[in-house]
Amino acid sequence: MIEGNLTLDKLQAQFPGAVLDAVDCKGDVTITVAVDRLLDICRFLRDDPDLRYDLLSFVTAVDRLNLGIQPRFATIYNLYSLTHRRRIMLKVPLEGDPPHCPSVTSIWPGADWHERETYDLMGVIFDGHPHLCRIMLPDDWKGHPLRKDYPLGGEPAAFSENADDPALAGLGTQVMEAPSTPPLMPPGWVDDPGMLVVNFGPQHPATHGVMRFVLQLDGEKIVRCWPDPGHLHSGIEKTVEYKTYMQAIPYTDRMDYVSAMNNNLGLILAIEKLLDIEPPPRAQVLRVILCELQRLAAHCIWIGTSCLDLSGTIHALLLYAFQQREYILNIFEMVAGARLTPTYFCVGGVRWDVPEGFVPAVRSFLDGFVKALDEWETMLTNNPIWLSRTKGIGYLPLDQAIAMGVTGPCLRGSGLAYDVRKYAPYAAYDQFEFDIPTQKEGDCYARYLVRVAEMRQSVRIIRQALDKLPAGPVKADDRKVVLPPRPELETSMEALIHHFKLVTEGFNVPAGEVYAAVEAPKGELGFYLVSDGGPKPYRLKIRGPSFSNIAASPIMAEGAWLADMVAIIGSVDITMGEVDR
Repeated sequence: MIEGNLTLDKLQAQFPGAVLDAVDCKGDVTITVAVDRLLDICRFLRDDPDLRYDLLSFVTAVDRLNLGIQPRFATIYNLYSLTHRRRIMLKVPLEGDPPHCPSVTSIWPGADWHERETYDLMGVIFDGHPHLCRIMLPDDWKGHPLRKDYPLGGEPAAFSENADDPALAGLGTQVMEAPSTPPLMPPGWVDDPGMLVVNFGPQHPATHGVMRFVLQLDGEKIVRCWPDPGHLHSGIEKTVEYKTYMQAIPYTDRMDYVSAMNNNLGLILAIEKLLDIEPPPRAQVLRVILCELQRLAAHCIWIGTSCLDLSGTIHALLLYAFQQREYILNIFEMVAGARLTPTYFCVGGVRWDVPEGFVPAVRSFLDGFVKALDEWETMLTNNPIWLSRTKGIGYLPLDQAIAMGVTGPCLRGSGLAYDVRKYAPYAAYDQFEFDIPTQKEGDCYARYLVRVAEMRQSVRIIRQALDKLPAGPVKADDRKVVLPPRPELETSMEALIHHFKLVTEGFNVPAGEVYAAVEAPKGELGFYLVSDGGPKPYRLKIRGPSFSNIAASPIMAEGAWLADMVAIIGSVDITMGEVDR
């Protein structure tokens, strides 16, 4: 049991006997509490003025079957205090199968989707949840794939037409059976003959992928909105359970596929935290430069596609935005040899140093990009079409944004300057000066202003980083973890052996559980990593910002017109590969 932790001390004083254990792993505090006191403890953590854990980052569960820990299941709650800049994780052991746990949606409404995901993929039943049903998998899917006794690969698709397949025997029989046919109406909805229910997506191009929104309309006014993800679910969290840590990193490129650099860095930071590895200064600054270039590229995609969605005289900006993004991808190709999925970052630093032409290429790009950004603002900021389609549309109050776990430009557009780069600096961000733009209006136009201002701040950060880019190595000097330089393979048998073993077997990561987060273009991208001491992740939970942000769309959509739904979705800026993971 750790000592001197304010949160732990207050919980022990307020709930004697309810705190079962507390562990500090690399600075991440995990407090284990009794399930029968969970709601009281969570309410206290949220409301106590000295604690104020008002942001629920995610809810998930761990199947401890292969760890030899009883009871088998435990739910995990990642909590952050925006006021005190303090993070903790709650762990709740659950008896029985299926395991039951009280829903915390009455305390943090943003737990809704996270609890549904945990039910869907792990089979935990959250008592009191307003509409507990599958969210990633089809309604007639059999079993819960993140359980350790579920096949790791090659299993047949468990749909109703092959539910009698012998390979599926035993899967999901220990939990509630899903209905054989999907419901015609979302849970809790009442069929009103005076209203129309329509599907907005997944075919609609403005849903940015394969997102479905069920809308209940009174005329053309939206009365209710039910977002329905899951059409793209890629199962990355399950896949990496049988991949080494090195093999797992490329999978993150494919989540938010317009933000690969940021995705890579989040997972690598979690691995490096458990390994106690500190990349050299040059690698840290290079990470900052490339992550900020990636932020610019992602925001180019956002502003271009948003203009295309809203059409009118502004849709031509798409081509100008994509042109600037192409310049960034050219730089990525120069550095990594790839454009969309570079996997350039690695545990301990970056894979190799940047070429000689990197710095002048980035400086030249920045000069041209600032001019282009000025032109975009001239085209949009006071454009009557843009204003009519975004101003006063998709209102998200700050208190509801926090309650839903919204982060990134959507939260800052509602008035709160929460940014992981400032609140919990990583890489070399604490060495640079930059501001966190905010707007208080909380509408689509405010989110536009925030992202444009963020692009200017990214340019500011990159220019400082280029000026301060130090010389030196770009990888940590640990041959048990980091691949040796390629030239050494031709002259050193020891280097060849290290290379062979790292590629074929990977490296062992000390047992423990940590959380690492980065400020991705869409918000807080976090990785909760559980290691059993082996070369493969025992459990990896990815906290994608798009997942939580789009869960707040019913708040933004209520009372809006049907045509406003296009602007609302665009202003949230989702990538479905990250929502569905």
